[in-house]
Amino acid sequence: MSELGIYVHWPYCSAICPYCDFNVYRARQNDHAPLLAAIEADMAAHATRFGKREASTLFLGGGTPSLLSAMEIAHLIDAAHKHLGLAAAAEITLEANPENQTLFAEQARAGVNRFSIGAQALDDAALKALGRWHDAVDARNAVEAAAATGKRVSLDLIYAREGQSVEAWSAELREALKLPIEHASLYQLTIEPHTAFARKVERGALHPPRNEEAAALYEATQAICDAAGFPAYEISSHARSREAQSRHNLLYWRSADWTGVGPGAHGRVTHDGARIATEAQRLPADYIDAVRENGVGWINETKLDTREAAEEAVMMGLRTDEGFALATVAPFVSERARAWLAEQGLIAETNGRVALTRTGRLLANQVAAELLN
Repeated sequence: MSELGIYVHWPYCSAICPYCDFNVYRARQNDHAPLLAAIEADMAAHATRFGKREASTLFLGGGTPSLLSAMEIAHLIDAAHKHLGLAAAAEITLEANPENQTLFAEQARAGVNRFSIGAQALDDAALKALGRWHDAVDARNAVEAAAATGKRVSLDLIYAREGQSVEAWSAELREALKLPIEHASLYQLTIEPHTAFARKVERGALHPPRNEEAAALYEATQAICDAAGFPAYEISSHARSREAQSRHNLLYWRSADWTGVGPGAHGRVTHDGARIATEAQRLPADYIDAVRENGVGWINETKLDTREAAEEAVMMGLRTDEGFALATVAPFVSERARAWLAEQGLIAETNGRVALTRTGRLLANQVAAELLN
């Protein structure tokens, strides 16, 4: 049986960032009880439908779940224990914004053992352009506050920002890696459809770096992280050690199982020999109503066919340094494409696994499309 994780989506934010296309909403009220109750009931429904299995990870994502009090976080952790099962040594991650740093100590006491700090930049002008409410000092202080709890700390940064030079990003990244963190998630800015940034690009008010410029920033990122002892184990993820890697995110990349609860959450669960995809109602009010009326929060559950499951395994597995196991997906992978991509130096095969090379990571989506063609 595959390893299991639990993902809880908390959809509320103090403000909506202009680059964000997640299922998020502006926080306008302080009564979290109805949604917390619905999430707990949804956990119970998943256990009834798919069986109770001990989970090795719990990820509180969003949105901004660090807006929740320690008591509310403890409630979610207890609900996961009660209804789904949570291992004693489970990794419990909280996505946290710097402006919530005064809550970190009590959130750690409530059971959080890994903080993922959404700083996004250590430059005041960049933070303003990204629509963030905190400044660079707040970001650094938030990392220090999270580290002071004695729990694991990860830092999120966005690069390939408008007008960003390799030199400026290099200096910012070197500074970040000197902070008390053991994991860094470093994302190239992507202009997602229907976001405020996409509308700015359409009217010529925002000019992201060109592909060649973004590639140079990526290469600088890899070199600096390697030199600082933060090698990449996934396209955007760097860790000081294997122990510091995100155990929850590895479940996604390894096509393991996870239960997804909360508005808009997706899940993948192996049940009766089939891989089942679940998707929850997106609007918080609709999600709460669905749980109240139907006992479950998801819109649908879909049995993935073998091709769909294989395609997910290839696309997700390619993101990691370990790649994907060829034997499990071989009927759906083009042998001709494998040979050509290897000849081009974009993939490598070792011990029955196919992984991207350093060069191949710059073309991950195209490589996956070729393999699955």
